[in-house]
Amino acid sequence: MSPYRTTRTLPEDATGAALRADVLHGLTRTPKTLPPKWFYDARGSELFEEITRLPEYYPTRAEREILVARAPDIAAATGARTLVELGSGSSDKTRHLLDALTGVHTYVPVDVSESALAGAARSLLAERPSLRVHALIADFTTRLTPPDTPGPRLVAFLGGTIGNLLPAERAAFLASVRALLAPGDALLLGTDLVKEESVLVRAYDDAAGVTAAFNKNVLTVLDRELGADFRADDFDHVALWDRENEWIEMRLRARRSLTAKIPELGLAVHFEAGEEMRTEVSAKFRQEGVRAELGRAGLELAHWWTDGEGRFALSLATVA
Repeated sequence: MSPYRTTRTLPEDATGAALRADVLHGLTRTPKTLPPKWFYDARGSELFEEITRLPEYYPTRAEREILVARAPDIAAATGARTLVELGSGSSDKTRHLLDALTGVHTYVPVDVSESALAGAARSLLAERPSLRVHALIADFTTRLTPPDTPGPRLVAFLGGTIGNLLPAERAAFLASVRALLAPGDALLLGTDLVKEESVLVRAYDDAAGVTAAFNKNVLTVLDRELGADFRADDFDHVALWDRENEWIEMRLRARRSLTAKIPELGLAVHFEAGEEMRTEVSAKFRQEGVRAELGRAGLELAHWWTDGEGRFALSLATVA
């Protein structure tokens, strides 16, 4: 059997259909919104990798610190033979887990990008020829059907990505993860933590303007994929801390009154000067809140690890 297999659960045209649906829904409502997943074309992914190296952007470094320090504890607590990673991307941080999970038989990366999955698999298999990789081309926010692999399973959802989901979406997501788990399986969840507002805002509004370029890249995606005529220079990048909801919002603020045309949808979208479009929510968490959300999904918080400065947390949850 080949050490690398792929299973596609997304139709070939699913990405384009989802983009059209999200734009039609989000840009015809008040206030206007777009989901953050549309940042990540090839250029957007490059910009995000650059963001992770910025001095202001601590989450990637903090999570890696925990993984390096706690991977042996995670391995001991789970005894996992299958590692499933949701939104795996380049699988960069996964290596720390695979180094510690010496009993792992199969790695199941889940991502919408077939090219990202293939590239990560080639790299991992070159380093670990005995590993089996069964990639799923799928949207992790939908109900998944994982391949038949040996248990126990460890499902990893890293990077604080759960913070991009609104509360109802998080509840649905965690319930879908619980449906994947059998007794003895576990979920490893990365969450960014509530901290000083100034630290949070700087992480999403860096001095070099990389995050601003990342935010505006969504307009480039709309122009290319839907024939729109947005101009990045017509918008300012905005990052705000919402104290009530305890999340960062990224927005694009129109510098002038304008109307953008989206021929693919037969849509003309008007912005007043100063009008804002929300492009990302990034929720920050507290331990008691994570425990409660896991509990409502039928999961029990078994371990809670943070980096040395208490900025980021990894939670290990088991079936309640």
